[in-house]
Amino acid sequence: ITGAYDLPSRHVIHTVGPVWSGGSAREPDLLASCYRSSLALATANGLSTIAFPAISTGVYGYPLEAATEVAVSTVMAVTSEERTLEAVTFCCFSAADLEVYDRCLEQAE
Repeated sequence: ITGAYDLPSRHVIHTVGPVWSGGSAREPDLLASCYRSSLALATANGLSTIAFPAISTGVYGYPLEAATEVAVSTVMAVTSEERTLEAVTFCCFSAADLEVYDRCLEQAE
């Protein structure tokens, strides 16, 4: 976790997601760990909100739908146990990305 400097937030939590290798190199576990670790850092530093991009879905090639399922299920599991965060935001790059997140969130409820 670092300061956010000129960004419109107080902190940036840095995490490196897995490179997609076809799904057989523990990618879902590694990606879930990114979300869990980031949420733990946010809680440990007294943050009340956190925003996530679609970790690993860019140049690391993780398929968006699979990554979204991991993100949503992991965040929901952690926040159901640890209720210190007031809001978790998933930042979407495109309308198509938003549709995938909306669908996964609806299915998770």
